Amino acid sequence: MKRYLIAGLLVWVPLGITIWVLHSLVSTLDQTLLLLPESVRPERLLGLRIPGFGVLMAFAILLGTGVFAANFFGARLIRFWEGLLGRIPFVKSIYSAVKQVSDTLFSDTGNAFRKAVLVEFPHEHSWTIAFLTGSPSPAVTKHLDGEYLSVYVPTTPNPTSGYFIMVPRSRTRDLDMSVDDALKYIISMGVVAPKLAGAAPGHPGDAASAAAHPAPHRPAAAPPRN
Repeated sequence: MKRYLIAGLLVWVPLGITIWVLHSLVSTLDQTLLLLPESVRPERLLGLRIPGFGVLMAFAILLGTGVFAANFFGARLIRFWEGLLGRIPFVKSIYSAVKQVSDTLFSDTGNAFRKAVLVEFPHEHSWTIAFLTGSPSPAVTKHLDGEYLSVYVPTTPNPTSGYFIMVPRSRTRDLDMSVDDALKYIISMGVVAPKLAGAAPGHPGDAASAAAHPAPHRPAAAPPRN
């Protein structure tokens, strides 16, 4: 019976979490309908509530904003708006920091979270997976000896919180692992191990299990006696 219960959990837990995440996302995006006057909202015009209609509206808003920001007049208006926010105390600090982070994350030329590396954390001889975010600023590097890297060390199983640390490049190890695979590895607490390139298909934990439990050594058979 225990085996059947575990098999049922393996089916329903991932499905349930996926449905919960999608439901939360759709419910949040549906709040964009509050931007419309009450008289033109879908539930008022059609007499029923359409789940997910806010997702279409949010997509349309993002697309329209992108089209507007890409032209000459839109770019000038955005620069004027950013200059206005830059003159407001306290607001300019928050906006400029978030703007720089978003530009780095979503820019095609940015290098944030583009590479997974191994770092010694939280102490020597203890290794964890981190994501390369760039290089320390000159104001910091002048106090450091050698070449350093800025990395983000996520927590498990919630990678949205973590630690920003600066480590010597010589104390990091490059990983032949995509960012997506590294995130899965972190969120699963090491259960979902990434497959090595060229490895035969099988259970994700087969390679790790084989490494942790090598086959016992068997002595060679003695040659037959004449």
